[in-house]
Amino acid sequence: MGAAAVALATAGPASAAPLWPGGPEVPSVQELIEGLTPPGVTPPQLPPQLVPEPAAPFSAPAVNPSNGETVGVAQPIIIRFNEAIEDRAAAERAIRITTQPPVDGHFYWASNTQVRWKPFEFWPANTAVTVKAGDAQSSFTIGDALVTVADNNTKTITVTRNGEVVRTMPTSFGKPGHDTPNGTYIVGEKYRDMYMDSSTYGVPVDSPEGYRTYVEYATRMSNSGIFLHAAPWSVGAQGNTNVSHGCLNVSTEDGKWFYENAKKGDPVIVQNTAGGTLNGWDGLGDWNL
Repeated sequence: MGAAAVALATAGPASAAPLWPGGPEVPSVQELIEGLTPPGVTPPQLPPQLVPEPAAPFSAPAVNPSNGETVGVAQPIIIRFNEAIEDRAAAERAIRITTQPPVDGHFYWASNTQVRWKPFEFWPANTAVTVKAGDAQSSFTIGDALVTVADNNTKTITVTRNGEVVRTMPTSFGKPGHDTPNGTYIVGEKYRDMYMDSSTYGVPVDSPEGYRTYVEYATRMSNSGIFLHAAPWSVGAQGNTNVSHGCLNVSTEDGKWFYENAKKGDPVIVQNTAGGTLNGWDGLGDWNL
């Protein structure tokens, strides 16, 4: 079928009465093309930008990352709906994700009000992404590939930017009984300083394993409370002994560097600990699903 036939299918003469009455039974342009294609001939496909978008079965959701953000190569797309979604397949069909360069990925559902999408592998650095979900839209950018690997065998953190090593840091992982889980974490929010309080995860401050400690340069790695942060009190153990309650302890200088250089969505890969694997539904553990 040639271009002329496609033009006839997409730009027919105006008519007072619909040619195909019946609302949702109206054939799509692609169906028209296929119906006019001779047997045995593969019909041409419309370019993606010309394929009509199905009506969204939801009100405008919240989209993360937000418009204009620059995020790391491990950042998933998170879409939060205002209502429970009964037909997940219909909702997915109403979401359009476009990237430059093209990137393959998949949807996965955290709940009936939240769907996520991520590539099969980390995003390529400098990818431009646009998400359209009904009346909500967000365009954001993937920044440099800042990838951090924390290896318990060497008790060293190695940071690469676009494949080149830019920083190595001695570290102390979680001590026995508080072993840091293995897996791929995603950088979340960052705090110039904060108090870490064991009572927030059920351990009283005045118990033998309790604490309320002031820390600087804290970068969140998990929603369950694991951070990479400055710990000047454990510098003597960093690089040789695990003494933390699960966080990655580093010097103040290294904590400051990571705080200033890491961005939301950067991956932190922890390996060779005795701590099992980070829960994929931790909130920042998507790559462990």
